[in-house]
Amino acid sequence: MKKQLQLLIAFLLICPFTVLAQQTGKVYDNLLVPSKILKSDRRYAVYLPPGYETSERSYPVLYLLHGAGDDQTGWVQFGEVLNITDKAIADGTATAMIIVMPDANTGRRGYFNDIKGDWNYEDFFFKELMPYVEKKYRVKSDKRYRAISGLSMGGGGTLMYAMHHPELFSSACPLSASVGPLTLDDARASITKNNPGIADSVITKYYNEHSAIALVNNMPNDQKKAVRWYMDCGDDDFLYEGNALLHVAMRKKEIPHEFRMREGGHTWTYWRAALPNVLEFVSQAFHQY
Repeated sequence: MKKQLQLLIAFLLICPFTVLAQQTGKVYDNLLVPSKILKSDRRYAVYLPPGYETSERSYPVLYLLHGAGDDQTGWVQFGEVLNITDKAIADGTATAMIIVMPDANTGRRGYFNDIKGDWNYEDFFFKELMPYVEKKYRVKSDKRYRAISGLSMGGGGTLMYAMHHPELFSSACPLSASVGPLTLDDARASITKNNPGIADSVITKYYNEHSAIALVNNMPNDQKKAVRWYMDCGDDDFLYEGNALLHVAMRKKEIPHEFRMREGGHTWTYWRAALPNVLEFVSQAFHQY
């Protein structure tokens, strides 16, 4: 009887730690946020870290953007964000965080305001989505606890959002990013194709606001260290040239950044391998490096 009692006590002592060790995060991938700006309900997915539902603490947040052709489920289905983030948190390489994945593929594709001003997705992101997230979830709202990352088209969104609003993000991690037009002539050719007769002054303004290289070249000195940068692109990626040129431009401008060019192409295999590095990098700021 005494031995059975000892075993029962031992089990009760071990049991809470066993349950804790088995805790996992949760993902919801078909949620809605109403948008007056886009005149529609917008879908998004969210990753909530282990223990979120039973704790009362607030968490840092990472906005994670998908690429062209995917939607808010891309990082969930193909990027395996649940398993990868759970593992990084369990291993101690990443801090517990909330990850928000918006849909930029419905209605029109892309993260920017349309040049004609009739589809203002970037306005939706900052004026509606972020405030909604910070009201609905226990999110720390200080800059140091907010980061952004994304792949391909979402890498372009990462670049533009962090450069347009360096006061809002502690870290930015564009992966295999579409860096925007490399030259003003490239912008003219691309924009006039879909907008014949548009004024050249409008094209020039749009180029200066949506070319990562132009934004770097025009970056004020007091913004050079405002955001921590981690950039990653495969050596076989068709977007390698823009990423390499952006790296060179940032070096010349003396903007601190990490740049990685690993073996691989424009694939989910590459981005799944990149995600743990992103989580670790953004956590350095969340941890107060």
